[in-house]
Amino acid sequence: MNKILGYIFSPLQYLTFGMFLLIFHPIQWISLKLGGYSAHKRAVDILNFFLESTYYCVGCVVRFDNKHQLPLNRSIIFLANHQSVYDIPPLIWHLRKYHAKFVSKIELTKGIPSISFNLLHGGGANIDRKDPKQSITEILRLAGRMRDNKWSTVIFPEGTRTRNGKMKPFALGGVATLLKKVPDALVVPIAIQGSWELTQYGSYPLKFGQGIRYTVLEPIEPAGKTHEEVIAEAERRIKGVVEG
Repeated sequence: MNKILGYIFSPLQYLTFGMFLLIFHPIQWISLKLGGYSAHKRAVDILNFFLESTYYCVGCVVRFDNKHQLPLNRSIIFLANHQSVYDIPPLIWHLRKYHAKFVSKIELTKGIPSISFNLLHGGGANIDRKDPKQSITEILRLAGRMRDNKWSTVIFPEGTRTRNGKMKPFALGGVATLLKKVPDALVVPIAIQGSWELTQYGSYPLKFGQGIRYTVLEPIEPAGKTHEEVIAEAERRIKGVVEG
């Protein structure tokens, strides 16, 4: 029944999702030109509120559980498992007060209304996985912006989405680079559940009635720990929720 309802309601979700991307593309451009970073960020935050709201079209309710008082005057590295493209809008919306930037594939910076514009002008890192030198340079620039502005970042250390809910090993890579350049950053794991099931039939249909839950886990102070220890601890905590 969930699949049948998915066939019926998925077109509505895709239509409204695409509509908001088209509407907010010029809004982002105007906001950036007239109001700079702050106005542009506000437009992006509102866009992602509306993008998350489109999940209701397929009966998907998002729960974002954060019981921790995270600092606003300190950079945070959010480490999350990655299950589908639907992970991202709720992260942007619910982490908006932390100015969380993303490490994204450079391919996404072209051809996607609103999303490509934000990736180009929002302050994140757009990496070319085929070019390690470019990737490191981009992450170093992001680290500089984090230090200068007390911004945060979201990284998916698995590197790619899982197709079955089973987590892939966390890679050291960009996380270690950020920890090295922003040593006072707080590391906060986030466990994502249910997102892969929303797309378990592929891009169409979406599974009707499948909820997504985000659980912000206890922060990790990196002081006195190696980068490997910090990432391994974050992976263990996330896996305990996702696969436990």
